[in-house]
Amino acid sequence: MLIVHVHVVVKEDCVPAFVAATRINAAASRAEPGVLCFDLIQQEGSVDRFVLIEIYRDDDAPAAHKATEHYAAWRDAVAPWMAEPRTSTKFRDVDVA
Repeated sequence: MLIVHVHVVVKEDCVPAFVAATRINAAASRAEPGVLCFDLIQQEGSVDRFVLIEIYRDDDAPAAHKATEHYAAWRDAVAPWMAEPRTSTKFRDVDVA
């Protein structure tokens, strides 16, 4: 399992459009066979800072996700709304049971 946090800073006047576009992308992404979770969270007290939480079944699933039409549409739509480039951090699940 691969967990990716994508950190996003959006231009404040573009936040509603960003959230709307991301809802569409997230719904389609959740239907992908390699996606276990695809959520958007907003930083407390900050209207323009978000994190996409993406959980994939395996290491090949992110590439499959990025090859979808819905991802390409989202990527192209949100690009001009970014206040700074997106960054990501990858994590691995730790079995603590």
